[in-house]
Amino acid sequence: MAIDQNKCIGCGKCVRVAPNNFEMNTETRKAQVKSTEIINQAEVTRAVEGCPVSAISQ
Repeated sequence: MAIDQNKCIGCGKCVRVAPNNFEMNTETRKAQVKSTEIINQAEVTRAVEGCPVSAISQ
């Protein structure tokens, strides 16, 4: 799982949908992977599919 920092616009949708796996970086104001351990696959899938700029790869 990875977030392309060049594509990420920092909307925070992935953080709201899958908070166990994503968090906002306070310096870059963009999302980053918090944990690659998938606790809830449905949340991660929603985050990947819901990213408005397709910045998340699984």
